[in-house]
Amino acid sequence: MDMDFDGLKADIVQMLGGGHVRINTRSFRNDMRTFHVKDDVLTLLIHLGYLAYDSREKEAFIPNKEIIGEFENAMSVGGWPEIMRILKASEKLLEDTVSGNEEKVAEGLDRVHMEAASILTYNDENSLSCAIGLAYYSARKDYRLVRELPAGRGFADIVFLPLPSVSKPALVVELKYDKTAYAAIQQIKDRHYMQALEGYCGEILLVGINYDKESKDKPHSCVIERYNMTNVKD
Repeated sequence: MDMDFDGLKADIVQMLGGGHVRINTRSFRNDMRTFHVKDDVLTLLIHLGYLAYDSREKEAFIPNKEIIGEFENAMSVGGWPEIMRILKASEKLLEDTVSGNEEKVAEGLDRVHMEAASILTYNDENSLSCAIGLAYYSARKDYRLVRELPAGRGFADIVFLPLPSVSKPALVVELKYDKTAYAAIQQIKDRHYMQALEGYCGEILLVGINYDKESKDKPHSCVIERYNMTNVKD
C-alpha cells in the first residue's frame, strides 16, 4: 500500500471514501508473495478478511468501522500524509455542516479535494464523490453512510442516517459537477429524496454541493437547508 503498487493507493482511498472497487480475483496465485497487479493484493486482503467482496458486482469494499480503523492505523505510520490530514479535519467539517456554515463547508471541501487529487489523478464526478466520502470520514462514528439510496423518483447520492441513540440530524447530500449547489438542493426537493427517510422523526439537513472545475479560487460551493418530514422549511 505504501509503495502504491500498480496504483493501489487510489483504490484504497476510494474504499475509504465509502466506495466499491471492481477487481478481478482470478489472477491471484493463492500465496502471499506473488503479486503481478493490484487485483492480486486486493484479493489477498479479501482472503485475510480486510476487505469484503460482492461476487455479483465483482467489487471489493471495506466492510465495517473496525476494518476502517485497521486501514487508518496502517496509514498513520506509512506514506499517507495527505489522507491523514483529510481524516483529521473531517470532524470539524461535520460540525460546520450540522451548524449550517455553508462557507466553511465549501472551504473544507476545497482542501479535501486538493489533498485527495494527489492520489486520485482523475477529475470527475467519481473523484468528487470519493472526496466527499473522505471529507465526512469521522461521521461514521455517529452515522450509517448509504450511497445511491433509492428515494422518491431517483437515487440520493449520499445519505447519512444517524445511528440509534445519536441525536444529530440526518443528512441528504446531492452532488453536482459544473452546475450549482442550488440545483443540487432543487433536485433533492423535485425528486422527493426525503422519502428515503420515511419513518425518521428527527431533523433533516439537505446538503447541495457543486464542484466547478473552471473556478480556480473557490471550486466548491455548498447550500444547506433544514427540513422536517412534513417538508416545512425552518
